[in-house]
Amino acid sequence: MKIKTVNITDQVVEYLKENIESGKWNIGEKIPSENQMVMELGVSRSSIRSALQYLIGIGVLKSYQGKGTFLINTQVENWDEAEYKITSEDCMDICKVLEFRKILEPGACVLAMENCDEKTVAALEVYLEQMKEFKGDRAKFVRADLKFHEVISRTSGNPLLEKSLHKVFLESRKNHEQMNELFGYETGLHYHTEILEAFKNHDAERARDVMEQHLGGSIETLKMSGKIKDREGGTEKIK
Repeated sequence: MKIKTVNITDQVVEYLKENIESGKWNIGEKIPSENQMVMELGVSRSSIRSALQYLIGIGVLKSYQGKGTFLINTQVENWDEAEYKITSEDCMDICKVLEFRKILEPGACVLAMENCDEKTVAALEVYLEQMKEFKGDRAKFVRADLKFHEVISRTSGNPLLEKSLHKVFLESRKNHEQMNELFGYETGLHYHTEILEAFKNHDAERARDVMEQHLGGSIETLKMSGKIKDREGGTEKIK
């Protein structure tokens, strides 16, 4: 099977679904590696990863570091929409939000670089300048921060990435503001400046690595802090 048409990631998702629904892969079984699928389908590794992350995100596949990706659920269609709708409750744990972002956004950088042009760089520059301008105003700073990230997800050309990240940003904005209270402004400015430079240089690998460092470092800082914070009258511990 060679995939040559435009919507590559969507077609890879269909390929994965076909193998699951046909019974070719069984629950608990390791599916072919990224390298094997790249060879079989003739598409880029980033397209394979995006399709895998989609099925991981809806609970069909699970990835284990150093072991591979395994089938854990054969129900790939007819999902209960209400059950799988992203809600504000899902986004209350900011560490879970950052873990989700760390899975998706480095890959989004790689895809975005394929479509990056002067308009992309200009938009990233605008939101970085707003972040600098709004130092001291947490709400406006975080809004500009998240808009910076949305430029990248939109430029990826993958609507699954763009829509899912937008929904998570929308539901977790207040928690990102509280996270900024812990981190301050300089860490975010440093990483966003590095990401912008990578896009200016069309360096996909650098953009991916810096994004992963940015989100991974945030996760580690939050886990080490054990910070207790209020959320709409209650308390929440960032795990």
